Amino acid sequence: MSLSQQNRRRWFWILFGLLVLFFFLYRSDKPQTQTTLNQQVMGTATASAQPSQTPSLAKWYEAYFTAPKIPFDNVYMGGIEQYLIQKIDSARDSIDVAVFEFDIESVAQALIRAKDRGVNVRIVYDNEHTDSDPQMGEMIAAGISAVPDERSAFMHNKFFVFDDTCVWTGSFNISMNAAYRNNENALYFCSAEAAQNYAAEFEEMYDSKFGPTSPSDTPHPKFQVSGVFIENYFASEDNVMEKVIRTVSSADTSVHFMAYSFTDDDLAKAMIDAAGRGVSVEGIFETTGANTQYSECGSLLQKGYDIRLDGNPRTFHHKVIIIDDETVILGSFNFSSNADSQNDENLLIVHDPSLAAAYEQQYQLMKSQAVVLSGNTCSK
Repeated sequence: MSLSQQNRRRWFWILFGLLVLFFFLYRSDKPQTQTTLNQQVMGTATASAQPSQTPSLAKWYEAYFTAPKIPFDNVYMGGIEQYLIQKIDSARDSIDVAVFEFDIESVAQALIRAKDRGVNVRIVYDNEHTDSDPQMGEMIAAGISAVPDERSAFMHNKFFVFDDTCVWTGSFNISMNAAYRNNENALYFCSAEAAQNYAAEFEEMYDSKFGPTSPSDTPHPKFQVSGVFIENYFASEDNVMEKVIRTVSSADTSVHFMAYSFTDDDLAKAMIDAAGRGVSVEGIFETTGANTQYSECGSLLQKGYDIRLDGNPRTFHHKVIIIDDETVILGSFNFSSNADSQNDENLLIVHDPSLAAAYEQQYQLMKSQAVVLSGNTCSK
């Protein structure tokens, strides 16, 4: 073999060896990089306190659940209010706000920023639960128009309407306790019909028509979003409890509930009747008040249903019923006569298995942390 042939063969094997080495280095490196990336994404989603579920942008909604760290720590960052602030910062024309409690400074400052860039920001609020905190005064001093409900009954809504297009609602008060101590939920979605409903309710309260003086004139009590059928009602004018009972009475397989306050006899009877025809009924009560005279905890527990007390040393604030893994009842509406007849409240009945699955996942998590009761007494 000539010297030139030997050199060519030598270079061939050198190049071949380098290619093989590069191939194996690439194969071994790429999965490691992807795994590291996934861990970072998952870590961001789970380590941030406080939403236990980040929004699914592939669906018509964004659902949020607080996840207070127990025992409590001193972290007051990264709660679900950060997503609300993003909505506020993105608003272009108008923000209408109805709030029961308000002491989160970062949300107040976001609303002031919105006002300063020309967004029309208006607020209605329950003065009994906001006057003791400075944030409402700060926003009013900044030129934001705010109307108080000065009745003894509650303006109990917690909703935002953005640009007459999108709505944020749920149990979530704009408070530090709600964001970092309580169990809460919030729902955000865009729908012209829903925005019109909430805007109409806002205008009534902004005109100081609160509670029973508010007319029953919801423009679209039934509408669709991306093919999903939604019902939307407001207390105290829309006979809301009647709609809740009707929906529970339609259950075929299961009724799961999470209740801050559940004192309505007729709703309890609807659940008992459902169980009598084979529906699985179970739920979680906020511990405070569960063992009082008017609570329905005892009546349901004595029937042998799986009834538990929440595991949060602060407040279990959900007002949620999940039916047949297909329908979710949610909003500010507690299952009580005051909510139905005296307060200002809002309620959504959403017929969507996807949203039902998100709330059922939260229910199962809360159930795993709840206290199993022994005997017929609703106390720990």
